Amino acid sequence: MLRSPQVKGKDLRVIVDTNILCSALMVAGGLPDQFYLAWRDRLFTLVTSDAQLEEFRRVTRYPHVKARIDPSAAGTLYNELHHLALVLHDLPKVDVSPDPGDNFLLAMAQAGEANFLVTGDKRDVLVLKTFGATRIVTARQMLEEIGRVYRQHGTENDRTG
Repeated sequence: MLRSPQVKGKDLRVIVDTNILCSALMVAGGLPDQFYLAWRDRLFTLVTSDAQLEEFRRVTRYPHVKARIDPSAAGTLYNELHHLALVLHDLPKVDVSPDPGDNFLLAMAQAGEANFLVTGDKRDVLVLKTFGATRIVTARQMLEEIGRVYRQHGTENDRTG
């Protein structure tokens, strides 16, 4: 069984912006969906928080989003996040993003000791490039990184899994 690759002795930890999670439900086979499937295959540890779970629940109920997402798929993803991801309950105060509504993502990255934060928000989050030790990347860049890490470490993970 494949396991999340080790980065400096720790599992690869990834924060996923809510826009990527919603996009995964909207476009089957798209990059966000491929990224979601990589998590479901346990290729990395997804880190979320109570705040993000609440945001996901709220956003998937917006009429313009709800019209594009199957409610049962949204419910399934919510339950998977709640039960399969690493859920953070207490986040530090962070005030770095140009959009204050995105600061909880950076707080998650800090509290969860994330290696990556994956987002499609070019204006407010991607422009930061890094936050502490966390690299901020697109879904495409993260999929490339997962492939690179597995090419380097996959054999040792296969032996230990």
